[in-house]
Amino acid sequence: MLRLQNQLKQLFFSFTLLTSAIVFSQEKPNVIYINADDLGYGDVGAYGATRVYTPNIDKLAVDGKKFTDAHSVSAVCTPSRYGLITGEYPVKANVNHAIFDRDSLIVSTSKFTLANVFKEQGYATACVGKWHLGFGETRPVNWNESLKPGPLELGFDYYFGVPVLNSHPPFVYVENHKVVGLEKNDPFVWGEEAATAPYPEKWNHGNQKIGGATKAHQTYVDSLVGTTLKDTAQAFIRKHKKEPFFLYLATTNIHHPFTPAKRFLGKSDAGRYGDFIQELDWIVGEILKTLEEENLTNNTIVVFTSDNGGMLNRGGQDAYVMDHHMNGELLGFKFDAWEGGHRVPFIVKWPGKVEAGSVSNQLISNIDMVATFAALFNRKLQQGEAVDSYNMLPAFVENPIKNIRPSLLIAPNSIENLAVRKGEWVYISGQGGGGFEAKHLGKHAFGGPAATTFTQQQNSDIAYGNIKENAPPAQLYNLKEDLSEKENLYEDLPKKVEEMQTELERLLQVKQTRP
Repeated sequence: MLRLQNQLKQLFFSFTLLTSAIVFSQEKPNVIYINADDLGYGDVGAYGATRVYTPNIDKLAVDGKKFTDAHSVSAVCTPSRYGLITGEYPVKANVNHAIFDRDSLIVSTSKFTLANVFKEQGYATACVGKWHLGFGETRPVNWNESLKPGPLELGFDYYFGVPVLNSHPPFVYVENHKVVGLEKNDPFVWGEEAATAPYPEKWNHGNQKIGGATKAHQTYVDSLVGTTLKDTAQAFIRKHKKEPFFLYLATTNIHHPFTPAKRFLGKSDAGRYGDFIQELDWIVGEILKTLEEENLTNNTIVVFTSDNGGMLNRGGQDAYVMDHHMNGELLGFKFDAWEGGHRVPFIVKWPGKVEAGSVSNQLISNIDMVATFAALFNRKLQQGEAVDSYNMLPAFVENPIKNIRPSLLIAPNSIENLAVRKGEWVYISGQGGGGFEAKHLGKHAFGGPAATTFTQQQNSDIAYGNIKENAPPAQLYNLKEDLSEKENLYEDLPKKVEEMQTELERLLQVKQTRP
């Protein structure tokens, strides 16, 4: 009898999804995807933070659904964004590390992208904020010329934002194909100093050093970047309020250097790191307020998440001393294969469709967004399109018991430490986290085993900040019983290790068929 009830329930659920897809395609909801930068699993109140205050993000969780097992497909910013835009594992495309101001566009313009999903449906599409996927076809990039191809060649109608990231040059804004404020008689010059304010953890040297373009640099004021991106996003919403729109808002908050507007300084109990989070929360609140003012709230899907886990840089170290743990109880930080590197906040609000105040433990990744939003319009992905993306719309609007996604491949900074999730298990193909490993507190790249002497986290492979000599060559954890990855079960469960290794090899295969 119970089995029959379950079958009937599943049949009703399938019918509901089918009819819902038709309704969704008729209504054409607006979609805003907010992708914060380096925001950790424990960086907001809805996920346990107590030293920073995030009422607007927390309200999103109250009004929507909070996912507890959401992951960026990479623990590094550029590959993570590649996965989001293309629906493909970045490691299979050899996109493994962050790119900088010399690097050209790394996404083929022939790819079917997240923006294309909406553009096909007649949506106005915009990317506002941090791009970090390159511009143009040549290396080094010629910042004095048209920056083409770029976001506009990947399905976006409009782009405005920070072309690389806020810690690295060129420290300017780009709008569509041009640097804002660039004058012909004052071009960019490689190797010169840039007219920008100096901040700790701000890089402008080596082969990335670029100066000249004084007016363009002066247009970019670090402490006003958050406000500028917020203003631009609001303007786009208001301009397109009478037609369906897709807005990809990629904030520079909370990537270092931590440069919130003056009025946010000292507002948290976690130093500048926490202050930058509180500015992020304000940005989210202003976007939500704009939707209310324009009577768009009820027909807008808002997704809030992060490109990877929180980082233990100098600002992060200061926050940790103040008892703010950016990744909560998770082991590791940005760049790591450990959970702290890639498990991220993920909240979906869609009034009337997503149950308010609900929580989901579905395994989900940013790589799934292409298939998920294509399902809004009952648009079937074709051969070669977003081949690693799964439709998670059922997890948005319902509460499936079983995981929709059977497994997930996650890449840290080092591809020697690839991670694979399958059910409650995670397998990591090497020792340690595979991320930053500076040995001493105060270093920007402080992390890895050495950081456990500072964080006081425990792991069976680590003693006194070093990998034990007799530690296993790889790692296996049961996250249901050991979310903090304290006990490596590699040597205890050889059959499970073999199963996970096989799954890793399968996921690494380059395939052009839909899952």
